[in-house]
Amino acid sequence: MPAALSPSPPAAGERASRLLERCRTLVRPALAEAVARLHPWVGEMAAYSLGWCEPGGAPVSTPAGGKGLRQALAVLGAEAAGAPRSAGVTAAVAVELVHTFSLLHDDIMDGDPTRRGRPTVWKAYGTGPAVLAGDALFALAVETLATTPGTPGTPGTPRTDIPSAVRHLSTALNDLVRGQADDLLFENRPWTGPEAVGPDEYRAMAEHKTGALLGCATSLAAVLAGAPRETVAALDRAGRHLGVAFQVVDDVLGIWGDPAVTGKPVHADLLRGKKTFPVLAALGTPAARPLARLLDSADPLGAADARRAAALIEAAGGRGAALAEARRHLAVVDACLAGLPAAARTTDDLRALLAFLVRREM
Repeated sequence: MPAALSPSPPAAGERASRLLERCRTLVRPALAEAVARLHPWVGEMAAYSLGWCEPGGAPVSTPAGGKGLRQALAVLGAEAAGAPRSAGVTAAVAVELVHTFSLLHDDIMDGDPTRRGRPTVWKAYGTGPAVLAGDALFALAVETLATTPGTPGTPGTPRTDIPSAVRHLSTALNDLVRGQADDLLFENRPWTGPEAVGPDEYRAMAEHKTGALLGCATSLAAVLAGAPRETVAALDRAGRHLGVAFQVVDDVLGIWGDPAVTGKPVHADLLRGKKTFPVLAALGTPAARPLARLLDSADPLGAADARRAAALIEAAGGRGAALAEARRHLAVVDACLAGLPAAARTTDDLRALLAFLVRREM
């Protein structure tokens, strides 16, 4: 990993935790205000998906939501671009709503019964209601940007480029859908042979499915504040390459991660036939013949087969190749951030968070 993105593990974790907490505290009131505008039942499902309540609306004693990584990227991206804090908060709310919407629908498509150690929304409320809640969150994200306060040219009001911000978010959403579609289609393609999924196809899928929203999170406030095109492009590119690294590390965790930490059952991706980077990398080596025979079997993998496949993938170098791939993308992220016209402290905050995002298995 590039040195600039690799502080010592204890320091990285402590600093990232402080950054995440600072950004969550800043964004939470605006996010709660947005969710409160939804229909009460839909709002309850949204609050549940964010970890704020139990099914039925009872508040939780300890929030069970995610770490707020995309919120933090939006706030720190705003600071790196010299955008007003209000732009960072607005961008954070819009991106968090889109991210939550995508998780609701993703869990339905994947049939995942749990997320973050709790029943997924479709399990807790039903498939139809979960789809409805996801649709509502998507609409609310667009509304959040479209109704941003501030009029260009008004004395004392920060410049606000709402049309460009809405277009930027829409582009990211289109890419996200494209990546999700490819990811689903990949499951029906063979592991080996001329129709097998190649590493370059995987990279394009990961950039769209995961990188597009991370790039949008990092750059949306800059767009909203009318920052120079070069600044927006650098932040967006950094987020997209981060997304590929993030997805690759997520693939590693899907095979070798601890379910108590990841919140998902181990080997789920292997059992579903998902074309993840460690498997694709392993299949490209001469040592992968036993793995290819196992995966190409007409019979679906069972739990014992998945354990054997995981061992074969690691023996063929798939785990090491995946982590090396993540590091390559982090080097590009580092180069993008190095060219930003930002104060060293602000850039260091963003770098610290980016390093933390992919340190989970590196």
